[in-house]
Amino acid sequence: MAANIETLEKLERKMTLTLPADSIRSEVEARLRKLARTVRMDGFRPGKVPLNIVAQRYGYSVQYEVVNDKVGEAFFKEAADAKLRVAGQPTITEKSDAPEGQLVFDAVFEVFPEINLGDLSSVEVEKLSAEVSEDAIDRTIDILRKQRCTFAQRAKGSPAEEGDRVTIDFSGKLDGEPFEGGKADDFVFILGEGQMLKEFEDAVRGMKTGESKTFPLSFPENYHGKEVAGKTADFLVTLKNIEAAHLPELNEAFIKSLGVADPTIEGLRADVRKNLEREVKFRVAARNKQAALDAVTAKTEFDVPKASVQAEVARMSESARADLKARGIKDADKVDLPEDLFRSNAERRVRLGLVLAELVNAHKLQATPEQIKAQVKELAASYERPAEVERWYFQDANRLSNVEAMVLEANVADYVFSHAKVTEKTLSFDELMSAAAAPAAA
Repeated sequence: MAANIETLEKLERKMTLTLPADSIRSEVEARLRKLARTVRMDGFRPGKVPLNIVAQRYGYSVQYEVVNDKVGEAFFKEAADAKLRVAGQPTITEKSDAPEGQLVFDAVFEVFPEINLGDLSSVEVEKLSAEVSEDAIDRTIDILRKQRCTFAQRAKGSPAEEGDRVTIDFSGKLDGEPFEGGKADDFVFILGEGQMLKEFEDAVRGMKTGESKTFPLSFPENYHGKEVAGKTADFLVTLKNIEAAHLPELNEAFIKSLGVADPTIEGLRADVRKNLEREVKFRVAARNKQAALDAVTAKTEFDVPKASVQAEVARMSESARADLKARGIKDADKVDLPEDLFRSNAERRVRLGLVLAELVNAHKLQATPEQIKAQVKELAASYERPAEVERWYFQDANRLSNVEAMVLEANVADYVFSHAKVTEKTLSFDELMSAAAAPAAA
């Protein structure tokens, strides 16, 4: 067997493989003889089917199988001998002008790029930190109380106030015509929670049970309902019921209901602080890890294999469809998801993955068993029965693999921060925890 390797462009290579036809023929015959010992055909006893009949029935498929095996073995042997890191699967085609007694194949494939990260001391990266404030603890306790609030009928003639749960009928019209989503009966929402547009809530606030009101409502330009976005509709609202919210007392019974071991105010605050600090730690670590990898990647220029990007596009597309299906989207498998939706992020992920792998291999940053065990323990600590959660992780290799990836990424981030130019930045608790608010509905 002989092979020749040439560079086509960037990461693309072509390997020409020459195999003796006799080796293919002898292997085909050997497999057909083996098959003849077990194959069953009408009119013949098992193991007594003539070889020529077996060859007529199965010769083509066996030939195809042998050629694939032999060419595959030859390709990966030559790639290993040449120290090529192959990305994806090669595209193999047989050449028609092969010399007599030989079979010649062209294998076109990509290789992973050589990544030279160099000295990280010139890399600039921002490292975040954040602390849990007393105010954050107060607000979290308020949220816990609101989550367990009860509602009671307001006295007749009382106006609707902030925090009340109201039941309404409403109907809206554009230029005198009803529009989709503009009408509902017995619709329930809580004033002040932002479920409705502000103008809508302002109109309902102060109304009394049995009252009706008409008012104009201007929809924002970026409103999710395209039919009404940027337009003004006329609404008629009838208030049918008002219920006032009653927050539970901050007492021993309430604290016990939260599962806090020490049912005192101090015990509750300590428990809330512990949980918030755990969440802060995870969020800070995630953002710092991303910042470290992004900073190193931005410093390094290299091409990424198209095959790897395409594989990541396929994985992201499959994940998106699974998410749509989980949300109850009908015919999620048939939803049009153009590959371009994922390509940019897929290329970024592949690039980050290659940088990550280079740092891990170059500086021996692999996750140790002790680190994995500690990470599992930390992940399990927020659950009611940590020991059960720990067993759950260790019972499944895929779950442990995900934990190992988390540790590995943390090791890389620590390495980058220890060698790069680091700028420290402290965020407030609110800055760290804030996320883009979802648009309100009307």
